[in-house]
Amino acid sequence: MAQEYKKPNDSELQKLLSKEQYSVTQQCNTEPPFRNAYWDNKAPGIYVDVTTGEPLFSSTDKYDSGTGWPSFMRPIVGTDLVEKADRQYGMRRIEVKSKSGDSHLGHVFDDGPEKNQGGTGLRYCINSASLRFIPANELEAEGYGKFLYLFQPAANSEAKTAKHQPQTEIATLAGGCFWGMEDLIRKLPGVVATEVGYTGGNTDQPIYDYVHSGTTGHAEAVRIEFDPQQTTYEEILRFFFRIHDPTTLNRQGNDRGTQYRSAIFFHSKEQELVAKKILDEVELSGKWKKPVVTEVVTAGKWYRAEDDHQDYLVKHPGGYTCHFIRD
Repeated sequence: MAQEYKKPNDSELQKLLSKEQYSVTQQCNTEPPFRNAYWDNKAPGIYVDVTTGEPLFSSTDKYDSGTGWPSFMRPIVGTDLVEKADRQYGMRRIEVKSKSGDSHLGHVFDDGPEKNQGGTGLRYCINSASLRFIPANELEAEGYGKFLYLFQPAANSEAKTAKHQPQTEIATLAGGCFWGMEDLIRKLPGVVATEVGYTGGNTDQPIYDYVHSGTTGHAEAVRIEFDPQQTTYEEILRFFFRIHDPTTLNRQGNDRGTQYRSAIFFHSKEQELVAKKILDEVELSGKWKKPVVTEVVTAGKWYRAEDDHQDYLVKHPGGYTCHFIRD
C-alpha cells in the first residue's frame, strides 16, 4: 500500500512550523535568497514536504542556478506536484505545490539545464522553508529506504553528467551557543553541510525558547556532515577543542546553563573510541589549567533548530559569538 501523507490542521501547523515556514508554505510568501537553509547544501539526500513528509526532490537532481534558492532539474520519480498559474506582481509564473500537503513550494521555470546536460530544461526554484532535508545515510531510519537506490553508483551510471555524491559521515558536537560553533566549523575543508539543533535532552519537539531556559536537558549543538576523503573525524574534533573552552562546566563565555555544555555525541563505536582518544590528548596537552569536562555520549534524537538560527552569523555578520580559534 502506498504511503499516505496527511496534512496537519492549521493549529497544529502553527505549532509545528517556524514563522517563516508557515508564511512560505501556507501564505505563499518567499524567503530571502542566499539566506536560507538549503540553497548551498551539497549533501546527498532527499528533500520532503516540511508539513507532511511527502518526498519531493533528490540531491541528485539539485544544481546551483545562481539564484540563491535550492534549484532542481526534476522532482523525484513518482512525485506528483501541483502546478498552478500565478499572475501576481504583473508576471505570469507557474506556482508549484505539494500534492498531499498543498504547501506552496516555489515556482517552475523553463530555463533549467537541457537534456544534453542531464536536465529537463526545467528549473524548480524552491523555498528552503518548505523543505526538510533527510541525508542519504538516514533514509532507512527515517522510513525512506526505498530511495536509497538514488545514491548507489549503479543507479546513476546512465547519468554521465551527474556529479559524484560523496559517502559522507556525521559528527554532532556541542560547545556553547551553536551560532558561533556552526560559523567556524562550516568553513573547514571537507565539511559538506552544517545544521544547528537540539539533542541530548528529554523533551520531544523542543524549541529555542524552551531549550534556552535550561530545563529541557537538550544542548545547543551542531550537526556536521563531512566527506571522510577530505577530512577526518579526528581533525574535526581537534578543531572543536580549539574553538571552545572544554573546562567550563555548563558554560561558554557569558552563556550559562546545561544547554551550553561541552559534549561529543558519537554515532558509532569507532567515533566513541576516537573521541576518547582525542579527549585524552587534550587533557594531557597542558593547554588547559583545569580538568576537561566534555561529555562523550551516544547520539540521540536530533531536532533541527528553527530557520532563524540556521547560518545565523551569515545572515547577521557581526552578531553575538563567544567562539574564536585558539592556537
